[in-house]
Amino acid sequence: MNIIFVSSEVSPFAKTGGLGDVSEALPLALNKLKAHSSVIMPLYKLVRQNGFAPNLIKSGIPVKIGLRDLSFDLSSLSYKNINFYFIGNDALYDRDGLYGTPKGDHGDNAMRFAFFSKAVLESIPYIGKPDILHCNDWQTGLIPLYLRYIYKERKDFKKIKVLFAVHNMAYQGLFGKEAVEELKLPEGTFTQDGIEFYGKASFIKSGIVYSEAVSTVSEGYAREVLTAEFGCGLDGILRTRKESLYGILNGADYSTWNPETDKFIAGNFTKDDLRPKLECKKDLCGEFGLEFDEDRPIIGMITRLAEQKGVDLVVEGMDGLLDLGASFVILGTGDEKYNSLFKDFDRRYKGRAGAKVAFDNPLAHKIEAGCDMFLMPSRYEPCGLNQMYSLRYATIPIVRATGGLKDTIEDFDPHTKKGNGFKFKEASCDAMLKAIGRAVGVFRDKKTWRALQKNGLRCDFSWDASAKRYLELYKKIKSG
Repeated sequence: MNIIFVSSEVSPFAKTGGLGDVSEALPLALNKLKAHSSVIMPLYKLVRQNGFAPNLIKSGIPVKIGLRDLSFDLSSLSYKNINFYFIGNDALYDRDGLYGTPKGDHGDNAMRFAFFSKAVLESIPYIGKPDILHCNDWQTGLIPLYLRYIYKERKDFKKIKVLFAVHNMAYQGLFGKEAVEELKLPEGTFTQDGIEFYGKASFIKSGIVYSEAVSTVSEGYAREVLTAEFGCGLDGILRTRKESLYGILNGADYSTWNPETDKFIAGNFTKDDLRPKLECKKDLCGEFGLEFDEDRPIIGMITRLAEQKGVDLVVEGMDGLLDLGASFVILGTGDEKYNSLFKDFDRRYKGRAGAKVAFDNPLAHKIEAGCDMFLMPSRYEPCGLNQMYSLRYATIPIVRATGGLKDTIEDFDPHTKKGNGFKFKEASCDAMLKAIGRAVGVFRDKKTWRALQKNGLRCDFSWDASAKRYLELYKKIKSG
């Protein structure tokens, strides 16, 4: 089985979020199962800034997009025994920001990712024909369209199948009619049954419509996107694909997120000896200027500062949270409105709550290790990874029951001692505070809290199980 994993971002070369982590971890896990997987992405400026220098395979490979005759350089490097390929075109990718800058999206993103999609297909003669092209999110959505309408008649492409993975339905790659004109998409595709979406071209819809199968990043999210609430206007088209829609939970990278070996935390600990976790708590208090109190739980968040993540509920409920007898820390960046609000946290809640408006990977590890609880009040969460990391660090998740959070967290019952966290259903400040109150109540009972931590420590969300499910799906698609 030969799989080419196509992604607009891949860790450690260039990433903005969870897609970058998945694009590294899943191919690694697949290779352990003896499936041959390779990865292809754009050669961004950030790749070079991060110290990587891919080796040139072929220069000047032509690609025609609309009326424009363009070309790209194909290069590669081996990392962790996987071949990573890069599509190079300095005019399109040698700039700050993968998709945009703080001022907004790059104005030519339609061209940038239409070009990337065609360039991936033009690369196949040089890197080997795949059985499956595993495409991810709207940036790769034109690949199955181009494959069906332009490349299928070419001998090397006839048997290639596409799995299109949706990581977040809210990001759709919508572009106006001027972009459609510029790209000169194949005749008959800009229709209601094709990629047209309320007068615009939807790249994510293209991926959904023209691929052999569609996947999402959890079983819960696969069910949710079929509804008007979570389908972002595409629930109807997804329902027509219900028989070929699959939910496979993302895995956690335990080689990176492991309290036994984590180089960023104050004390390494194991599931059998959690005592060094207290040193991590002290260290975290120092990082955020909190008053250390062993008996006062610290609740943490690492998140994009946006309403999707429920940060508005946190702002509204902060006084109530602190009144429950907890401290609070948050790390992240996002909407300017919330950046400003959280920058004021240290002054407003001095000694009791703190915020760092930044991207800081070492501090993220310190939060996972030093907190007693981890809060994820998301309005929707396709998968979520931090709840999985938290369980490994004996940090108890408090989550809204949606998407992957609902799939991975079982509400704790103090009487039966079953469950690994705390859940609430309604996206409201009141529901969130009630769940936090339950968690703080259990925290006061050290014996019961230890039983809860042990439940979480027994959970295994490694990539191994997820990779096996993907391999089964690839085989099903190939034989279909």
